Amino acid sequence: MIYSFIPHHGEEPPISGTAGSGTIFFSGCNLHCLYCQNYEFSQLKQGREVEPEELALIMLKIQEEGVHNLNFVTPTHILPQILKALLLAIPKGLKIPLIYNTSGYELVSMIKMLEGIIDIYLPDMRYADSELAKNYSDALDYPKYNQTAVKEMQRQVGSAQFDASGIITRGLIIRHLVLPENISGTENIMRFIKEEISQDTYISLMSQYLPYYRASEFKEISRRLKNQEYQEAKDILQKYGLTNGWVQDSFGQERFAGVNIKQSLL
Repeated sequence: MIYSFIPHHGEEPPISGTAGSGTIFFSGCNLHCLYCQNYEFSQLKQGREVEPEELALIMLKIQEEGVHNLNFVTPTHILPQILKALLLAIPKGLKIPLIYNTSGYELVSMIKMLEGIIDIYLPDMRYADSELAKNYSDALDYPKYNQTAVKEMQRQVGSAQFDASGIITRGLIIRHLVLPENISGTENIMRFIKEEISQDTYISLMSQYLPYYRASEFKEISRRLKNQEYQEAKDILQKYGLTNGWVQDSFGQERFAGVNIKQSLL
């Protein structure tokens, strides 16, 4: 099932650019986050069913809009259907870069299957602690699967590469949503990125957390992020020398992530 497909202007600057990112939002998700801001389609599974043949036509239609890339949002659970649609769309002229936009809860064996197909990986690194991942997203062992998958993504496409206009053409961008009460374990994740991925990794440090869906049922996540909590996350980036990427000093009220980390740390 798909929920919507649009030229999206709210992604990171090198993804949305000036023409937008051609996003296809798929219904369902392999995480069950209690605070999901997209819960209508990720948890409640709103949307409509399409066959691979129609999905292929949708991909081509989006390309005709002149977008910079084709952005598959929460694709993990329907990957076989997406691959079948690509087999139909590519011979008909689909050629823009493909983005795998994922929660990061992935089997490394599945990511290996995508080598040579996906140009840009856009995974979350959501939790550093398995029990917290279980409590808030029903994803025990998230860190183990997440870390091995992201390492494989880095092996395949390397750090982000950009064209002369600053639009990403290939590579890895990691998203990290800062959660209240340090539930996301920012320091452990940033240490992992520096030591196991690359200090050159582009990171989108997100401050946009709001208590959507069922978050109001749990006191510790029933509020938005505090300024101090986000500042501490930014300080951790500086501590580990991770200066490529974007921060959300506007707390998500403007564009998705419009401030360069290096500028923010000056």
